[in-house]
Amino acid sequence: MKQFKTLLIATALFIGASSFVQAQSKVAHINTQELVSSMPEMKTAQAQMEKLGKTYETDIKNMASELDTKVKQYDAESATKTQEENAKRVQEVQTMEQNIRQYQQQAQKDMQQKEVDLLKPITEKAKAAILKVARAEGFDYVLDASQGGGVIMADGKNLLADVKKELGF
Repeated sequence: MKQFKTLLIATALFIGASSFVQAQSKVAHINTQELVSSMPEMKTAQAQMEKLGKTYETDIKNMASELDTKVKQYDAESATKTQEENAKRVQEVQTMEQNIRQYQQQAQKDMQQKEVDLLKPITEKAKAAILKVARAEGFDYVLDASQGGGVIMADGKNLLADVKKELGF
């Protein structure tokens, strides 16, 4: 009878321990910033952003050059013009300066919107690949190991290489 109790207790402990092991979740980590920055689509997006930025920069330089030319011309001619004409010219220069500032602000907004538009499909593709790989490998949780991602300990499997393989690079 004593052996039966010992066997029963041992069996209960074994079942409890195996249930505990099965209840543990599988956790992995991945540096999403590293993944997204290494995707070929990201390099294309960066090239488009640089091209757009250079276009805006050229436009602003041209506008500033035109303003400088006008200011020099008006300064040279100010002695031969009436006070009323000079006041109109000052107003014209101020309007041009204001237009340049507005164009700079609009260019900055356009650049930010373009960046959002370009990055959204890239990050969605990366997330879908992460989910596919994580589910295929049986992970319950995948933590973002990027700086500021909230990972305190990252001893689990790093999915970066597998996700890159899934994405074909």
